[in-house]
Amino acid sequence: MTIFDPLLDRIRGRPPIVSVVPMRGVIGSHGLRRPNLSLEALAPALEAAFRPKHVTAVALLIDSPGGSPVQSDLIGGRVRDLAAETEKPVIAFVEDVAASGGYWIACAADEIIVNPNSIVGSIGVIYAGFGFQEAIGRLGIERRVHTAGDRKQLLDPFRPEKDEDIAYLKAIQGDMHRRFIDWVRARRGARLKIDAEPEMFEGKFWTGARGVELGLVDAVGELRRTMRERHGDKTRFRVLGPRRGLAQRLGLARAADPGLWIEAGLTAVEERAIWSRFGL
Repeated sequence: MTIFDPLLDRIRGRPPIVSVVPMRGVIGSHGLRRPNLSLEALAPALEAAFRPKHVTAVALLIDSPGGSPVQSDLIGGRVRDLAAETEKPVIAFVEDVAASGGYWIACAADEIIVNPNSIVGSIGVIYAGFGFQEAIGRLGIERRVHTAGDRKQLLDPFRPEKDEDIAYLKAIQGDMHRRFIDWVRARRGARLKIDAEPEMFEGKFWTGARGVELGLVDAVGELRRTMRERHGDKTRFRVLGPRRGLAQRLGLARAADPGLWIEAGLTAVEERAIWSRFGL
């Protein structure tokens, strides 16, 4: 695609086409119940969004509170690779939230458009768990674990926390956090108003309207209205969703397997906790 292709398409009477890739939910590569935000699930949709010659632009429709830093990085990297290969502009449109890994992916776009009430930011890394060491003692349960490697029981929820284990975890989190910050700085550049918000990279989050003021995002708008203002009222939209796994297509997640129900319930609680951090 060249800069002259959109003009040639108008001369030939072809309506502008915008590919739309919805990215809704917690980011991660596990789970059987619904399409999840992982590179494996999104890769076919992203390829189909970018590759057609006459696609004018690609829109990422994001509504995610975050999740896996690995999948966030992989998805963001694939978006940038395809944008460079096809020379197509990428615009991210945020619905309720683009926080943590959701914001990581949004930064892969050339522009980020939000609702004034969207939640954006949360540039940080979090680990959360529970400690059950006293509970199993009261229940008369004996924990039996045998390892080869002194640190294989790192952060075992059935053992008291150790200072050295916490320090080890924080070092890993610090490494991930630095990569996140480097990515945001590289993608947003001089648009960031760090002087106006010294804690920009400390895990805080803001409304979309405030995000515009801080340079975390670019403008307030809505997908169809914005793209038609830019490319004309005849603009067409191709919506390309994530690929569902075999288990989802066959409905295996509803099978009468207690293990599946337990796994689904625990994952639902975990996902609910991630969303609830942003009041959603």
